[in-house]
Amino acid sequence: MSTSPETAAAAAPAETEESGGHGDISVGVKGSGNSGEATASATRITPGNALRPEDIALAVSRGTAKPSADAAEFALRLGDDALVLAQRLGHWISRAPELEEDIALGNIALDQLGHARSFLSYAGGLDGRSEDDLAYFRREPEFRSVEIFELPNGDFAVTIARQFVVSYYQFELYRRLTQSTDATLAGIAAKAVKEVDYHRDHSAQWVLRLAQGTDESRAKMIHAFKVIWPYVDELFRDDELTARLSAAGAAVEPSSLRADFDRLAGEVLAAAELEIPKVQPAPGGGRRGLHSEHLGYLLAEMQVLAREYPGASW
Repeated sequence: MSTSPETAAAAAPAETEESGGHGDISVGVKGSGNSGEATASATRITPGNALRPEDIALAVSRGTAKPSADAAEFALRLGDDALVLAQRLGHWISRAPELEEDIALGNIALDQLGHARSFLSYAGGLDGRSEDDLAYFRREPEFRSVEIFELPNGDFAVTIARQFVVSYYQFELYRRLTQSTDATLAGIAAKAVKEVDYHRDHSAQWVLRLAQGTDESRAKMIHAFKVIWPYVDELFRDDELTARLSAAGAAVEPSSLRADFDRLAGEVLAAAELEIPKVQPAPGGGRRGLHSEHLGYLLAEMQVLAREYPGASW
């Protein structure tokens, strides 16, 4: 039986814990330039300012990149966010509603994995651990990802709602980190912000497509934001670590990102004729190692081969 892409997308099967169109739009995505510095961060960064994971690992091994304890903890947070999201998005390969979307979500997952490798390599420079040590040989309470990244994929609409929120948050974070007084954090952000700009575009287009598609796809999109929105608040919570780093110019307070996030994400939601759900924020606690039950399933899946064959070259 023939169905529209919107219906097929929104009705794609949900992931269980046990199993585990890109183009330009004028709303929200390109509108980031209204804040002035956003365009500079996203489009005027030269390749020489950006750092690849291999660059960072080499600098750490040579001792030319050594994070402070605070910078290492901050890098660990961002690395864990990206690592967990990459694992979640990888579940959609061969399961997405369109072949092109298999590739798109796979590419986004690879971008996030690259961000994770960079941040974790830098974090490990504090005590000599490698990116693999941090990814595969830490226990659940040692991870610092926030809950929105850990949530099960749900159906395709839920995944898109999460990706929409996450990409708008990451873009605001990374574009400001390009000005960090910590050269390595700035270099990681210089590469990541350009990739996340694509992620914003991709997710925003799907929000518009689903919300303005069939009655079923619109209902799915409305439900998806109700599922995701309780976890948005945790992304923007300040703490003592971010206060110290912000005072030193090495990072920014998460709360300072909220106004631009609300404005730019709100433009897309308004164009899609969607309202921000009125929900109670989830308690969170991932930055302190307090996680939902979902992370344990994901880590078991991710770490099983590495722990069974330590030192193997894959």
